[in-house]
Amino acid sequence: MNNPHVLGEAPIGKLLWQYSIPAIIGMTLTSLYNIIDSIFIGHGVGALAITALAITFPLMNLLIAFSTLVGVGGATLSSIRLGQKDQHGAEDILGNVTVMCVVNAVVFGSISLIFLDPILYFFGATDATIGYAHDFMEVILLGTPISYVMIGLNNVMRATGYPKKAMLSSMLTVGCNIVFAPLFIFWFGWGIRGAAIATILSQFIGMIWVLYHFCDKKSYIRFKRRCFHLKRKIIGNVFAIGMSPFVMNVCACGITIFINNSLLTYGGDLSIGAFGILNRIQMLFVMIVMGITMGMQPITGYNYGAQLFSRVKHTLKLGMIAATLITVFGFLVGEIFPKMFVGMFTTNDELTEQATVALRFGVAAFPVVGAQIVITQFFQSIGKAKISIFLSLSRQLLFLLPGLALLPLAYDLNGVWLSMPVSDFLAYAVAAWMLVYHYRHKMKEPSSQPGVS
Repeated sequence: MNNPHVLGEAPIGKLLWQYSIPAIIGMTLTSLYNIIDSIFIGHGVGALAITALAITFPLMNLLIAFSTLVGVGGATLSSIRLGQKDQHGAEDILGNVTVMCVVNAVVFGSISLIFLDPILYFFGATDATIGYAHDFMEVILLGTPISYVMIGLNNVMRATGYPKKAMLSSMLTVGCNIVFAPLFIFWFGWGIRGAAIATILSQFIGMIWVLYHFCDKKSYIRFKRRCFHLKRKIIGNVFAIGMSPFVMNVCACGITIFINNSLLTYGGDLSIGAFGILNRIQMLFVMIVMGITMGMQPITGYNYGAQLFSRVKHTLKLGMIAATLITVFGFLVGEIFPKMFVGMFTTNDELTEQATVALRFGVAAFPVVGAQIVITQFFQSIGKAKISIFLSLSRQLLFLLPGLALLPLAYDLNGVWLSMPVSDFLAYAVAAWMLVYHYRHKMKEPSSQPGVS
């Protein structure tokens, strides 16, 4: 597995298993940490603290957006370079990604800290929740250089032939976080600020692990002195490919602001808290699907770069099947056992009732959500940034935003929840059409290529 050229030779099923399982474990652990962290905050600080956490989602989405702009773009580009047998180019990308992560973090973190309270009020904070939201985000923003370097280089590690090491870095970070969070929240009494400190401290430990890997002479791709010189072409290509997840997260930020303010209008502070609980539960299943797409990314990127298109298609087929099974399971448990999941976060009766309704609406379109995510990430992984950006925008801007504006006029608070599954169904239809078109017109090469089984 440490030789990336097996991506063009080994059977697809075996590769997808080897690359996806570590990514799924890492993403699942991350999602479980977010759930456990919210449970600690809900029981250790209170229901309004869960609302405050939901208010920070737009800013967290922006933080993730600038991180993935570099990390995902660099990972995709490096796997394509390896498919083209260009090790020198892959190392240059590694160095440029490292420098770009630091620069992005300093700029984004500084600006956000200066205007933190006005930003949070704009995102839906009230006088009852601003204190919690400020305390949490202040620590997170101060730690953005650590977060960006750790996340960005972990993506590159996975894409250059080390999925197990990438999984271990996630496991290390999450494991430390699960230990630190209750210690800081309950034992030291630091409340919601303690949860943020635990997050950054854990990511610092993960960052050291990742940096050590790329300094190790045994690593196939590693730091070289020359690779830290920024190159305009690399920067442009990284941004072009990373623009899809960047736009998706920026749109998610805007949509979440709209959702928070709609919920505040039709339901109040606890409705935003219900959205926070819904988001955590949804993300558990979405992150598993994202783990599948992360496992697919180096396989599809390498084989697309090597023009082994039958292997690309087979990877996509297996990924879509696996993702659909995951989200169908999420649909079933969300519809059948909603109160069991919601009850983990809070004992507040009003919040429990609102979150139960929200969860049933939120998972209604899950049977098609898995395939929609895989298709969108597939276009990103083969360097088709414009298509991936369009598919990312279709769900957020073309469908969800109009739904949020119109459906609450007829159905009040339920209209806010209803807009989410409606937009998911429509986004899936568009993504499926784009995939069929691409198959028919862009990938007609012969299928007599190795290791498809």
